[in-house]
Formats: sequence, structure tokens, C-alpha cells
Amino acid sequence: MQQDFFAKIVDYRRSVRVYDAQAEIDEQIIQKSLELATLSPNSSNMQLWEFVWVSSPDKKEAIAKACFNQSAARTAPHLIIFLTRQDRWKNMAQWNLDNLKKQFQGKELSGRDKRAMDYYGKLMPLFYRNDWFGFMTLLRKLIVLVKGFNRPFLRVSSHADQRVMVHKSCALAAQTFMLSMASHEYDTCPMEGFDSRLVKKLIGAPAGAEVCMIVACGKGTEDGVYAARTRVPSEQVIRKI
Repeated sequence: MQQDFFAKIVDYRRSVRVYDAQAEIDEQIIQKSLELATLSPNSSNMQLWEFVWVSSPDKKEAIAKACFNQSAARTAPHLIIFLTRQDRWKNMAQWNLDNLKKQFQGKELSGRDKRAMDYYGKLMPLFYRNDWFGFMTLLRKLIVLVKGFNRPFLRVSSHADQRVMVHKSCALAAQTFMLSMASHEYDTCPMEGFDSRLVKKLIGAPAGAEVCMIVACGKGTEDGVYAARTRVPSEQVIRKI
């Protein structure tokens, strides 16, 4: 029964592009859905994301223009901007390390406990730190080359690799939000068509932040779904080996 319920939620979620301006929206559901999004899986529990809820008419109109006035952005009563915050890696590594220290307080540390401490105290700085001259990227590439020469090894070395990783985590959070909204029969539309530089300026995002996607949400109209859902046959994309 639970599986059937989840299937109904997934089936209900569509990219709805026109919203009912007169429909009442329970903002507590949006708040709860955003809180559930924070529980999404993410790389190393670094939580390098930020969710900006745009509801004021003036700000929403400006964001809609930055989204090229596409109908979902223009008509939705609320917009959620999902940001990656790779610039927060130092604070989040320290936050995780401090939490571990609290958990381990008064306890004799096991080998696994020490490795967990080193993970955030030593590995995360090596993993995320960058510099103007690219020395850290070169160091990581050398480590990958040597350590991964004849064995499996995590091949993340460049700033581009880091960006892919944080965007994947942020996208998972956006999906959690959209499925939560769908469970309450609210509609959403994830958008990639926008001027990211202008959006960041409008919401006061720092230089190190990046816009992963913008999600419109509210109550959709009957003509908000433009076409029937089509997917390629599952056997073309699901492969068991």
C-alpha cells in the first residue's frame, strides 16, 4: 500500500506551467516541504545548498523577468530558488567536525571514530580547497593519478568536479521538495531557463553561490500541463547486469 501511495505521488507530479492566481495556498505546506528537502541525501552531509523562497509580488515579478517571463515563473504565486553553496564548505566541514566531537565527548575513540574526525578535519579541506593558481587542483590530480593508478579511487580533482557534486546534492533536495508538494496536491515546475547572474543579483546571493534550478509552485490550471506525459520504454533505460 505504501508503494502504491508513493507511485501516486510520483505520477501526480508534472511540470505545470500555468497557475491559478485565485487559488489559496497553504504556506505552511511550502515551509514543511522545504524542511523535508533539508533531509535529502547529500555528499558527505556537507549540505552545501540554500533554498530561497520568493513570495513578494515585486521580487517575484523581477525573478520572472530573469526567467524570460516564461509562464510558470510569471503565473506561479511562489518561486523557490535552489542554490548551491560551495563557498560554505569550510563552515560546514567544521560544523560536522564539531558535531562529531560532541558525540564522542567522554568516549574512548575507536579507529572508525578517528577516521570520521579526520574525514572532516583533513580530507574535506583537501577535497574542497581551491586557489587562484590551481595548485590544489594539481595536487588532487597527482593524488588521483598515483592512488588510482591500479585500483579504484575517487576521481574528483577539479573545480568542475566539485561543482557537479554539489549540484547533484542540490537537485536531490529540489526533487524532495517537489514530491512533498505533490503529496499535498500542489503543483510545481522546475526551470533551467533563466539568467543566473541576474537572479543572483536580485536575491543578493554571494559570488560563490550558483543557481541549480528555480521551482515554481502553487495550484495549476487545467491547461498548465501542455501535453501528455511521454517516456521511452523502460527497457531502453533500465539495464540489469
